[in-house]
Amino acid sequence: MDTIGGRWQAIKASIEAAALDAGRAPDSVSLLAVSKAHPASAMREVYMLGQRKFGENYLQEALTKQAELKDLAIEWHFIGPIQSNKTQAIAQHFDWVHSVDRVKIAERLNAARSAELPQLQVCIQVNISEENSKSGASAAEAIALAGHIRQLPRLSLRGLMAIPAPTADPAVQQAQFREVRNIYQTLLAQGHDLDTLSMGMSEDFPAAIREGATIVRVGSAIFGARIKSTTSTTE
Repeated sequence: MDTIGGRWQAIKASIEAAALDAGRAPDSVSLLAVSKAHPASAMREVYMLGQRKFGENYLQEALTKQAELKDLAIEWHFIGPIQSNKTQAIAQHFDWVHSVDRVKIAERLNAARSAELPQLQVCIQVNISEENSKSGASAAEAIALAGHIRQLPRLSLRGLMAIPAPTADPAVQQAQFREVRNIYQTLLAQGHDLDTLSMGMSEDFPAAIREGATIVRVGSAIFGARIKSTTSTTE
């Protein structure tokens, strides 16, 4: 049945199958439902099926939805590019931020995170394909940034996030995700306590899972087509 609930169930089954195919436990990969440009009512529908993690790109849209869905125990993930003037609101209203890509943003999030809240869970965004149109740190920058974030008391570095260049070739997809995993392994070897690889979207998550993804970000395959307000995507 072509409904939000039916598509959500199908994606969950596909993620479990991809994990098993990769020799991993089905519950080692979690689904982040990317709800940008979709109404709060659609989020509520998926929530009632059991989805708890939702990803948003645009701050004002997310804040509006948070007000509408304040009765639900949603884990809110910010996954879009971060402007400096948005860091205070992001730090106060989200549980996770996947798109930290420079020291300035990390420091501003740390300063804005209230001591009454748990540490903000963060991932460093890596621009593995070195595309000018995408945010993200280079491999060397990511390694240096990880060392800096470790010194910030209100942030907890969990791992890496990446949005590789789109391709329909599974071998190329997997090679790009392998590069992200290699950076992750380097950070582990340096003593960073990491557990998260946020990579893989609607079209390529099986390849990401084969390379160790722990969070896959899926939106259109669940919620359907959306009207895009920008040319960049993180889902």
